[in-house]
Amino acid sequence: MRLTIEGARVIDPASQFDEITDLHIAAGHILAIGAAPEGFSPNQRIDARGLIACPGLVDLNVSLREPGYSRKGSIASETRAAAAGGVTTLCCPPDSRPVLDTPAVAELILDRSQAAGNARVLPIGALTKGLEGEQLSELVALRDAGCVAFTQGLAPMGSNRILRRSLEYAATFGLTIIFTPQDADLAEGGMAHEGPTASRLGLVGIPESAETVALARDLLLIEQTGVRAHFSGLTSARAMDMLADAQARGLPVTADVAAYQLLLCDEDLTGFSSQLHVMPPLRSADDRRALRQAVQGGVVQAIASHHQPHEAEAKRVPFAASAPGISSVEILLPLTMTLVADGLLEMPAALSRVTTGPAAALGLSAGQLNQGGVADITLFDPAQACEIGRNWLSRGANCPFIGKGAPVAVTHTLYGGKLVYQTP
Repeated sequence: MRLTIEGARVIDPASQFDEITDLHIAAGHILAIGAAPEGFSPNQRIDARGLIACPGLVDLNVSLREPGYSRKGSIASETRAAAAGGVTTLCCPPDSRPVLDTPAVAELILDRSQAAGNARVLPIGALTKGLEGEQLSELVALRDAGCVAFTQGLAPMGSNRILRRSLEYAATFGLTIIFTPQDADLAEGGMAHEGPTASRLGLVGIPESAETVALARDLLLIEQTGVRAHFSGLTSARAMDMLADAQARGLPVTADVAAYQLLLCDEDLTGFSSQLHVMPPLRSADDRRALRQAVQGGVVQAIASHHQPHEAEAKRVPFAASAPGISSVEILLPLTMTLVADGLLEMPAALSRVTTGPAAALGLSAGQLNQGGVADITLFDPAQACEIGRNWLSRGANCPFIGKGAPVAVTHTLYGGKLVYQTP
């Protein structure tokens, strides 16, 4: 397909390019930015006047629910939802069934995502077999099968000794480890942030120290082993201080926060809505303020959806009995753009947190627009407010933002030069 996108405001945070111009695409790549090459004749044109064209979004945490959880979602359904949200590259965690701890599971996910053709899927492998925290997975074989990083998620390690040995092994082979710090003993039985709201509602709390104690341990072991590390889904103000201090000392660590953590806090739990049950939990308004400031200042380089679709029955129960997680890949861009609407970030900086920032964190070749590069492009209307959920594509409708307004609307998504989404 030969395609011309006409008159868009083209923003590429990686190169700081920001101009109203045209994009010319052929054979899945960006042939030119600006004037069309001599003899170029597109067979499709998109009138993008008034729209913003940016790199396809890069989302570091999208649960696809396949294999093993077909009632919650599938690779086909959730990558369609990703495309509708402007996401062209996504990383899926290893919480499938079976766990993504063998090359066979990684290859299955890659084969099915390529067959779906909606977005580039990059598997994250399990650090230990079965995520049981005892025996190291075959990390090099998983890397060779396509895994771009490794994690335990919220599953605990059997001991600090096992964790240290795992990080030493990963460092030897230059592998990236993703941490979601939460001390299992301190968090045991909890479902909400430990504070006045949880006490008033009678919910068992998870203290901030569950995150910060684990984070302190992880930072010390990262410094000792030299492993490449990324922190995913941090939630507390104290964690932001610790992360900033580590970066100031030269420790090469990056981090992301869940987009919904930038808008919600534990005070929103007053209605006991199971749609707000997430793990790690929504923390205090002060914590939310600190997360937003860390995103603004660049301590946090990436915003991710932390998409976790569920079937209706998983949320149609009391708060304490519900499955944690929000279906959110379709609203990563709108939630991020609220930071622009609130005056926290300028448009290019906000876009960097969902494009070049996450790509750089894991060393991915994505999240930028350049001549000759792959044509992964998102077009959105910065002036068109829309109702979230009107054209919902994820199999999971467990989203507290459905029915609410969004400040922007994705109009087109191109993945490898192919139009994979267009506003109905």
